[in-house]
This record gives sequence, C-alpha cells and structure tokens, in this order.
Amino acid sequence: MTRTIEIRNGDLSAEIVPSLGAGLARFDHGRTPLFRPWPDGGSTNPFDLACNLLVPWSNRISGGGFTFDNTFHELLPNLAGEPFPIHGNGFSSAWDVDSLMPDKARLSLISEGPGPYRYRAEVAYALTEQALDLRLQVLNRAPVRLPFGLGIHPWLPRTARTTLHAPASEVCLELPSHLPDRFEAVATRPDWDFATPTALPSGWINNAFAGWAGVASLCWPEQNRGLRIEASPALSFYLIYSPSQASDFVCFEPVSHVVDAHNRGSVDKWNGLSVLGPGESLVASCRFTVM
Repeated sequence: MTRTIEIRNGDLSAEIVPSLGAGLARFDHGRTPLFRPWPDGGSTNPFDLACNLLVPWSNRISGGGFTFDNTFHELLPNLAGEPFPIHGNGFSSAWDVDSLMPDKARLSLISEGPGPYRYRAEVAYALTEQALDLRLQVLNRAPVRLPFGLGIHPWLPRTARTTLHAPASEVCLELPSHLPDRFEAVATRPDWDFATPTALPSGWINNAFAGWAGVASLCWPEQNRGLRIEASPALSFYLIYSPSQASDFVCFEPVSHVVDAHNRGSVDKWNGLSVLGPGESLVASCRFTVM
C-alpha cells in the first residue's frame, strides 16, 4: 500500500503521496472532493493523483532538448507513448517529508537530472478553514545557469454544468503533436473565452492561455459549490486540459511559462522561463479557496 500523509483543518482535508512527486491524493471539503480523488486502493500512476507538482519545467520540450548559452542540452522522453519529455521529473520522483503538523506539511526533493538540471525543490502545503495554500520552490544546484519553470497541475471534477471564470487575452493553438502553434486573441475563439463564467467546451481542449491576472474560479452548480484559484505572479499562464464533455475531469494548471518555451524564445512574445544562476531560486504559490 502506498504511504500517504494527511493534513486537516475544520472541514478541509488533504492527503499527500510523498513517493509520487509529493502530489495530492485528495483535497476534500467534508465528504465532497474538491479535486478529482485518487482511485480507491491507490495507484502507481502519477496522473491518477488529484494534483501534480511540475518541476523543473511544465509540459513538453521538443527537439530532443534545448540550446541555452550556446550549449545544447539533451533531454530524453520520460513517459511511455510520449515522444517529448514532459513536466520535468519532480512529479514522478519520491520526495522526503521534512515536517508534518496537523494542518501543514513540507516536503523536499534533491534531483540529479534530468539532463543538465541539478536542483532542490520544496513544497509547503497548509490548510486554513477555507483554503489550501501551496508554495513550490526550486533552487538551481547546477554549476551553470539554466532556464527553470514551475507548474501546479490539479485535476478538478467536471460535471455537466461546470463553469469556469478565468479572463485571459490570448490562447495558444495546438498542433497535432500537442506542441504549440501560435497565439491568437481569445476573442477569435468564443468557446474558449472565459472572461465571464462559461460552460466548458464540449470537445477537446489542451491549450495554454496568456494575459491572465492570476485569479480564476470553477463552479459546480449541482453541488452549490465553487473553488477560487489565486496564483502568484510567477504563475502568469494557465493551461486547460479536458478530452470532452464526457470526461469526469478538467485540469486547470497555473504555470510559469508556455509550452516548449525552451525552444520558442524568439517565436512568442510570451515565454515565462526564469533563468537561474547557481544557488538562485524560483518560488510560486497558489491558493484554492472553497466558495
């Protein structure tokens, strides 16, 4: 049985899985899941979790790696069936539990890879009576400067009447490879314009959004319940992923950079990667408040 640890405050509880990227198995309000819960009996698949932590980057990197400071850094695919490396390695690594209290926990990871990356990551989870606070940090342990990114990847329940409110100015279209094509004004895609509370699109969506102020909300009218998401400035983009209206989940992912940003520095005005020298850190945080 996979070990989990639990924190609790009032009606809120969260269950953490140290061996699966320090991700969450559950985040519940009473008996109601606020994130899609881990399967009964657990799983060894990180993407069965309720929330993943993305470090030292988010999403896909093309081209077998990236060139930075005139050096090519090779990165190999890390998931079966995926031609590109995706989401770094923090989400699939075992983390150490540094501290555990009834309403908070702190975990860390020291990683020797992937590729050129050498880093220390730390996550702090804390529950108030109304919210989950998540703080994610990465420190560059490599002897050279490198581009880093962070992301928070919750899997949220999707019901027939779920609505999303997440104003953004631009959306990135997706190629069949799931790599980015180009950014367009959200106004050109009204079914993806969440400037007001809007039903989720009926078909496939797997797109990055830019020009976001860091606040979003999902509502489940059937339950008379909602969740407000507030991301720190470091998480200036979001991704939405849901296969179709038949899916029981929607991913709303606050992230620090666009998809394949390592190879698109001269393509997009949006980028978001943080160049960290040896010993420098990047910090991001997110609050999930019950409405």
